[in-house]
Amino acid sequence: MESKRLSGKVAIIVGAGQQPGQTIGNGRATAERFAKEGASLFLVDINPDWLKDTVDAVKHFGHPVESWVADITQEAQCQSIATECKKRFGRIDILHNNVGLSKGDKKTAELEVSTWEFIMDRNLKGMFMTCKHVLPIMIEQKAGCIINVSSTASLAARPTVTYKTSKAGVNALTQHIAIENAQFGIRANALLPGLIDTPMAINRRAQERGVDPEVIRKERNALVPMGRMGSAFDVANAALFLASEEASYITGVLLPIDGGLIQKRG
Repeated sequence: MESKRLSGKVAIIVGAGQQPGQTIGNGRATAERFAKEGASLFLVDINPDWLKDTVDAVKHFGHPVESWVADITQEAQCQSIATECKKRFGRIDILHNNVGLSKGDKKTAELEVSTWEFIMDRNLKGMFMTCKHVLPIMIEQKAGCIINVSSTASLAARPTVTYKTSKAGVNALTQHIAIENAQFGIRANALLPGLIDTPMAINRRAQERGVDPEVIRKERNALVPMGRMGSAFDVANAALFLASEEASYITGVLLPIDGGLIQKRG
């Protein structure tokens, strides 16, 4: 029988819901890749309908799947993610944090403090809190893998301030967790997607500008040295590698998934 890369592993995926759109989102793609490779899944999202779509999409792989609706801006709900997963599966091997947004972001002098707080709470504070409550379980196990989804925006020029700053914070948080917890057999790495063809990335921009989504796709494809945006499965494949034993000696890494975009931007 073919060995699967995540057989026997329990993975939490935060932000697993599938938003409506023509393409697949990063959370859903990662859930599919992890399930295909044998992981038991604890899928988390704030939107129960989006969450159900992902649960339905991974059931056919034949591995246990549980779901949990939570708002990661609330610490008690972040704690419930760790508690419920441990209760249902007995352990937590992988925490994949896939929450992030930029809606409403502006130039520094134009930005409302309320928008700064809204984005920071979801992109950085929530990620800190999910890690905080999963880490004691992983420390007790003397093993665990944390994967935080950041962005190439954390390393490159960007016309708006909060998203870039929050994702730079994700990078620093991830590297701190990696060094702080290496002695316990815990690894922490960050994925830095560039321009990815997901419903969140394409549909919102098309709606805001009142154009067809294909206009947005064409513009974004032209920016990438490889001539195309990535797909959510490009992000999911990188997550799978970092979650697997193939990456057992890799921690504290910021991994761009961007078709060379960060090299072009410098």
